[in-house]
Amino acid sequence: MIKLYIIGICILIIAIIANGVIVKVGLKSWYDFIELLSNNGWNAFIQINIIDYLWLFIGYPLVLSLGYLIGEKLYHAIS
Repeated sequence: MIKLYIIGICILIIAIIANGVIVKVGLKSWYDFIELLSNNGWNAFIQINIIDYLWLFIGYPLVLSLGYLIGEKLYHAIS
């Protein structure tokens, strides 16, 4: 159970850092995308560019998986 907790904390920290960085870079976050969806419906899909799509559906999951890997390595280092 402690392993899952450590991995979860690492993923959370990485997600917070990633969201802070992408705001500075000017990419859309999931929060921005969901807001567009709620305000504009399906038209939101034509309002974001290809870079935002790549970030949301490829980059962000890869960055979060880095949080998993860090958490697993940290768990094995302390156990």
